[in-house]
Amino acid sequence: MRITHEADYAIRVTYCLALSGSKQCAKEISESAGVTLRFALKILRKLTQSGITRSYKGVAGGYELNRAPSEISLGEIIECIDGPIAINQCLSNEFQCSQVGNRRECDFHRVFGEINRSLRDQLCSITMDQFVPSAK
Repeated sequence: MRITHEADYAIRVTYCLALSGSKQCAKEISESAGVTLRFALKILRKLTQSGITRSYKGVAGGYELNRAPSEISLGEIIECIDGPIAINQCLSNEFQCSQVGNRRECDFHRVFGEINRSLRDQLCSITMDQFVPSAK
C-alpha cells in the first residue's frame, strides 16, 4: 500500500498546524509544509470538511486544528484524503471476487482483511501529538 502525495501533504499540513498551536493563514501553512498554495488550499478544504481543521474567513482568517493533536490520528488524515484504507481491491464493496462466488469463503480476502485491519489500527493509534516536541 502506498498513500498518495495528497495524503502525505495533508499529514504535513496537519503537523504544521499542530506545531504552531494557533491559527495560520494558508500561505504560511503552504510554505511551512512545502506545498504549493493551491494544493494546500485543496487539502485544507478536505481537512475542514472532515472536522480535522477549522477555517476562519476574512482578513484575519486562517486555519487551525479543530481538535487537540492527541485526538487526530494518521489514519484519520489518510482516510480523509484517500478514502478508506484498503491494501487490496478485493476489500472494496464494489469488487466481485474472481476466486470464489462468495468473498467470505475466499482465503485471500480473509488474509488481506486481517492485514488491512492491523494496518488501519496501527495508523489510527499514531496521533499527531507524538510528532510535536514537548514544550519546555
